[in-house]
Order: sequence, then structure tokens, then C-alpha cells
Amino acid sequence: MSKEKSRFVVSADWVEKQLGAPEFRIVDAAWYLPAQNRNGAAEYASGHIPGAVFFDQDVIADHSSGLPHTIPSPEFFASEVGKLGIADTDTIVVYDGPGIFTAPRVWWLFRVMGAKNVFVMDGGLDGWKKEGRPLQTDLPEPAPAVFHTNFNPYAVTSFEEMRGIVTTRARQVADARGAGRFTGEEAEPRAGMRSGHMPGARNMPSGTFSVDGHFKDLDQLRTLFEDAGIDLSKPVVTSCGSGVTAAIITLALHSLGHEDNTLYDGSWSQWGGREDTPVVTGKD
Repeated sequence: MSKEKSRFVVSADWVEKQLGAPEFRIVDAAWYLPAQNRNGAAEYASGHIPGAVFFDQDVIADHSSGLPHTIPSPEFFASEVGKLGIADTDTIVVYDGPGIFTAPRVWWLFRVMGAKNVFVMDGGLDGWKKEGRPLQTDLPEPAPAVFHTNFNPYAVTSFEEMRGIVTTRARQVADARGAGRFTGEEAEPRAGMRSGHMPGARNMPSGTFSVDGHFKDLDQLRTLFEDAGIDLSKPVVTSCGSGVTAAIITLALHSLGHEDNTLYDGSWSQWGGREDTPVVTGKD
């Protein structure tokens, strides 16, 4: 018997069948950490899913925040994705390189900005290539579209709100960074940043949500939350290094029908980069 999968994750088979359909848009959201030695834009140019446009997470961001790829204003987002030929009413599928890595962040962004039909492609471009599916090197020139935003501010947690959450424990905090960074045993990849985690946070490393780029089934996802000590009947805020892989936990929560969750956009690059925030080390 097949295990129930997330309603927000679609297969490469399904995507390939939709290619070229009207109001179907596919988005390459690949982004990498320096240590991965991969370049999303370069890989996109060398071969992408036919018709895919490239969503640059460092460009479609708030450049005034002083933090990496902070959520952009609705106006700027609408302008940029309109240039990519994407309307809020389209069916939008987002993929990345390895699968279930940076695509969930862009899935989340589209949803926060008001798009309703947004999905993540399972397996990523790496899986697509491995299966010998079609690739395109031509850069598409999409006709401009109008993206009408309906921004949901309640999906985003600010620094001040996060400070209150850590003090009052009003929400559970799920941190997607790797275990070593969470416990403080490993240094942060960004210079001058303290290691450790927020008091009360639970560690849910982003890599545990998928196997070979394929999102785990709902029962497996539920077990991950149980093992981390997260109660799915209560509110959750997700966090990570810079607000990208936190969205993997957000995707898992919504997949399980959990709606009362927010994403801390500043994440550890904000919290760990300050001197006036409480930081603890160890597993708890």
C-alpha cells in the first residue's frame, strides 16, 4: 500500500506531462551555500526544465535589511515575478537542484504573497537529469504577467516577535540547522556569528525531511515532529540559518494540516549575529 504523500509536492512525471500547458509555470529556485560549490544560475543556464524561469533568491529580496535574502515587499515581489511571466492565478511548480532544499522557501514566498496553486517538485533537477528527462538551454522570454499580491503578514515572524516567543514560550520553535550548529559544536558558516540555539528551540535538521531529494510521506513526517518533541496541536515558528531551509519544516507542517505556523525570516543570521539575544548550547 502506497504511503500518503504531501498534497504540495508533485512528481517529475506529473510535471513533464504539464509542460507547455496554459497557465502552468515552472520555477528554478536553486541556491547554494558556498561550501556546496554549486552555482544555481550557472546550472540553470547549462540546462533546465523546458520553460522554467530562474528565481534568484538573492535578487528577489529586501536589500535594505542587511540580512541575506529577506522577504521582499509585496510590490517588489509582484514586479519581479511579473517579469518572469508568472500570475498569481497560475499553477506554479518550484524546483531546486538536489530536491527539497531551497525550493520550499520559494513555494512559501509565493503562498505568502497570495498565490494559491503552488507546488514543489520531488527529486529536484538532479533527479530529473538522472531520469533522462528533457532539458532546455535556451533562456525563455516569457510574456510579462500581472501578479496580484494578497500578502499574509501573519505568516512571517519578526525579530521583536521572536524575542517575545523565546521569553514567553508562546510558540514552539523548530530549528532546521544541522545538529552540530544547533548544539554549538560546529561553527556557523557566517563569520562572527555565535553558535548554539534559542532557549527552548527543538532541532529538526532540514536534511531529515527527504531521502535522495524525495519528500518523506506523511507518517514519516509526523514521526519527525514527535521525535523532536514538537506538539502538532500547538503553534510553531520555524527557523534556520537565513530563512531558507526553515521553509522545509513549514512545508512539512502544512502537509500535515498544521496551519498555525510562521517562519522567522531573520533566523540565525539575525539572532546569532547580535550580542543581546540569549543563546544556549547542547541538545536542549
